[in-house]
Amino acid sequence: MATDDPIEVVAADPAWAGEFQAIGHRLREALGRAAVRIDHVGSTAVPGLDAKPVIDIQVSVDRLDPDEPFRLPLERLAFRFQSTNPDRSKRFYREPPGSRRTHVHVRRVGSVDEQLTLLFRDFLRASAAARREYAAAKHELARTYHHDREGYVRAKEPTVWALLRQAHDWMEATGWTPGPTDL
Repeated sequence: MATDDPIEVVAADPAWAGEFQAIGHRLREALGRAAVRIDHVGSTAVPGLDAKPVIDIQVSVDRLDPDEPFRLPLERLAFRFQSTNPDRSKRFYREPPGSRRTHVHVRRVGSVDEQLTLLFRDFLRASAAARREYAAAKHELARTYHHDREGYVRAKEPTVWALLRQAHDWMEATGWTPGPTDL
């Protein structure tokens, strides 16, 4: 599907960590104990990894339903719920209008999706070869699918799954478990 929102993968920016901290602290203050964890995830959370310049934040909660404990504070911060998101394992929110591009993924603490997201991030942080492989794929696919976000996501899946298999082996070899929350 063509879009006016082109796919751009840019060089890793050390400022992304600070941007997460600023947004994450606002989320922590607003969500309080409703957020069991608040973590910087996605490619901008991996130092040295080229990425789309989107700050991805995973908020882990005890339950997705009822959603008032996290939905109301996020709405007060003007984050917008994306009801058309087909992934039912999470609740997906976008940045307030006119703000820095930010995606907030609310997942149940301890769920497979929450754990896989943290494992993938930590594996990419630990493996320079995996970072290079992922960055190369993203750059190539961004050129091929520059105006086709859905095509880009679909075409990236084989690389992500291959890296997740490597991450699984790394997890078993290292005894990886999720570290403490980022905030």
